[in-house]
Amino acid sequence: MIDFNNSKNAFGDKSDFDLNRAFFLFQTLNYPTISKFLTVILKVILSLRIPIDFLIKLTIFKQFCGGETISDSRKTIDKLWKSSIGTILDYSAEGQENEDDFKNVFDETLKVLDIAKDNPKIPFVVFKLTGLIKFNILKKLSKKQELNEKENATLIRFNKRLDIICKKAKKINKPIFIDAEESWIQNGIDSIVFSLMKQFNKEKVLIFNTVQMYRHDRLSYLMDLSQIAQKEDFKIGLKIVRGAYHQKEIERALEKGYKIPVHEKKSNTDKDFNNALKFCIENINHISICSGTHNIESSMYLLKLMQEKLIKNNDDRIYSSQLLGMSDNISYNLSNENYNVSKYVPYGPVKKVIPYLIRRAEENRSISGQMGRELKNILEEKRRRKAS
Repeated sequence: MIDFNNSKNAFGDKSDFDLNRAFFLFQTLNYPTISKFLTVILKVILSLRIPIDFLIKLTIFKQFCGGETISDSRKTIDKLWKSSIGTILDYSAEGQENEDDFKNVFDETLKVLDIAKDNPKIPFVVFKLTGLIKFNILKKLSKKQELNEKENATLIRFNKRLDIICKKAKKINKPIFIDAEESWIQNGIDSIVFSLMKQFNKEKVLIFNTVQMYRHDRLSYLMDLSQIAQKEDFKIGLKIVRGAYHQKEIERALEKGYKIPVHEKKSNTDKDFNNALKFCIENINHISICSGTHNIESSMYLLKLMQEKLIKNNDDRIYSSQLLGMSDNISYNLSNENYNVSKYVPYGPVKKVIPYLIRRAEENRSISGQMGRELKNILEEKRRRKAS
């Protein structure tokens, strides 16, 4: 079994300076009060447009992002690939609400597809539907509400762009991840992705939906989807994650008085996540998966499932993925044993990526012990280097 505590593998491509910067950042984020204060500061910087891009770029941006452009990210892409880790380039300009921004995300997605063509360093392309269409339209679609004339025109334009992206992905044979978002727009997203799967996942998996297993309905969702896929003869792509909007989901449900859609106990999320892995491996003939997790127990459980089914380490239907700058002990040790591994590498102009960085900090604050685990791994490597 893999030793996920092997810090030499995990940090082999990191300089002492890289380790010290990461240690400083995770130590800061490990204190909830300080971390919360920093996220408030980031929000103020964003709203007031304070010009301190250089400071953000040297610290939190450097740790969690590949660069401001695709070209800037090439060093990160090449560095990861030296350890046989693929890159999922994620143009992380969040909260887009106007046509110019949607056009920009569309153009960036096509650029990523261009450099991903015949490039094993970039195994997947990813985007959020809210990068291409207004949040409120997805909200209406989720509730099956009628769109007005202007919204219908926007939806037609969105569908054309989505069709161009997917057809280009099919032409170059590069799979697409479509990220999950808030529960109150997810039904609309699921419906759109379902149609894309039926259209593009006939021979092999090109389109992946994302399931957030902190939602208590997601296990039944993927089981139902599996039945439909077998009946209608198409394949399923699933990126399985725990979820990114936990506190937001709870607060909105309490405010509006509807049933909380997410597990309130982390143990229930963990259970559903592992059950989702088990179901997918048992149905691997028509389901391809990417296990997006920073959890060692779930990572080990996936390996156990693969061994029980005599599935090869590098079977291209199964990937693991972690975020750039986090859980290198999982990514690098899996890759070292010839498992398929990729890192999410966000990129974009510093100011446009700040909302992503805020969400990342808020999410990490809500994950019990995550920063402590990162610090423990870094300290172990620092001690190893000092002793050697």
